[in-house]
Amino acid sequence: MAAAIQKMAERYARPDWVRRLNAMADSLGGPLEGARRLIPIDADQLLEEAQRSVGAAPRNDFGDPDWRKRFDALARALDASPLHVVGRLLTRQELLRSLRTRLLLSRALDEKPAIAKEKIEAPVIVTGPARSGTSITFELLWLDPTLRAPLAWEALHPVPLGEDRRQFASECEQELWADVQPEFAAVHELRSDLPVECVTLTAPCFAGSHWSMVSQAAGLPDPVLMYDFHRRILQVLQHGAERRNWLLKTPGHLMTLDLLFATYPDAWVVQTHRDPAKTMPSTVSTTALVQWMRTDQIDLELLRGAISGIFSFALNSVAERRAKGDLPDRFVDVHFQDLLRDPVATLRAAYERMGRRFSDAHAEAIRRYLAEKPKGKFGVHQYTPEEWGFTAEGLRESLAPYIAHFGVALEEERR
Repeated sequence: MAAAIQKMAERYARPDWVRRLNAMADSLGGPLEGARRLIPIDADQLLEEAQRSVGAAPRNDFGDPDWRKRFDALARALDASPLHVVGRLLTRQELLRSLRTRLLLSRALDEKPAIAKEKIEAPVIVTGPARSGTSITFELLWLDPTLRAPLAWEALHPVPLGEDRRQFASECEQELWADVQPEFAAVHELRSDLPVECVTLTAPCFAGSHWSMVSQAAGLPDPVLMYDFHRRILQVLQHGAERRNWLLKTPGHLMTLDLLFATYPDAWVVQTHRDPAKTMPSTVSTTALVQWMRTDQIDLELLRGAISGIFSFALNSVAERRAKGDLPDRFVDVHFQDLLRDPVATLRAAYERMGRRFSDAHAEAIRRYLAEKPKGKFGVHQYTPEEWGFTAEGLRESLAPYIAHFGVALEEERR
């Protein structure tokens, strides 16, 4: 049995500026009530502010007449949750920005109805558990000029309003996270000009996984609504631009493959693989760190259990269904160890499987990109299974069907 999970406060020291801002709440009634008084999260007020900032209300609802009910429920849940001052500031900004984005998307559809006729053809979608190579695979595929990934600034602000300062405006949501908790930079690099996950892209539908990722108080995602919004926002971004296949990514697609293929029947899914003794603890660690940026109160046992159950079921289920031929034969498998040994050869084989041309220029771009982004550039995210309530043996046993079907290489433990 693994030992009890160490509390977040015992793992990470908050930067002084974060600690001092959070302490402001004490002068207004205590850490939680004071934080609520200092930074309220009120659905009506947020919507009024968003509408005032973008102008006339749009005529359409972006294909989702019930979105306001979900937003109201989400805002109430987040307002009642134990967010500290900095956490409330981050969350309130995201809610307000997401509202503005949603209103501007609807207005874009009012002005250009042809957007709704855009076809999203043969997207390439990367998925797999954290620390299995999803991010670096995503970034290396992004170097292919025939693919287009949503960059952070356009995912957060897909429709310009006035002077186009979207890249500058997105810094607060991309680069501030590592200022709030410096260790996050070693976990995942966020930059305004880097491609981002579908989690970020779908936040304005208020049915996606962004909100449950950042707070345990948020409700469960609604995948049906999320994929509908996902397709619609890609249509807006694509309209009037050079036609290229979309490149997309998020681990959550593993749990919703039927909906993914129902939305994009000709998609190619790039599934990354790595020893679950490495990936599962990292998934818990990363999610806990994201939530720690906003609250002092995280139920780590609940988080560990939920992530372990969801990902174990998804990985074993995908292995079983692919073995039976129950899923479309449109998967490409990328193993983490192969990617480390020879990224060019690994991606060349992936392109051959997809029937795409892998150019010499793309190969050279990969070599150059990796040379300029060495492993550990921002420090090393170190962890063991035991630190997050697991054992390597237990993880490998519970995921034996997944490991066996895909021939996942097991890795030595380093302490």
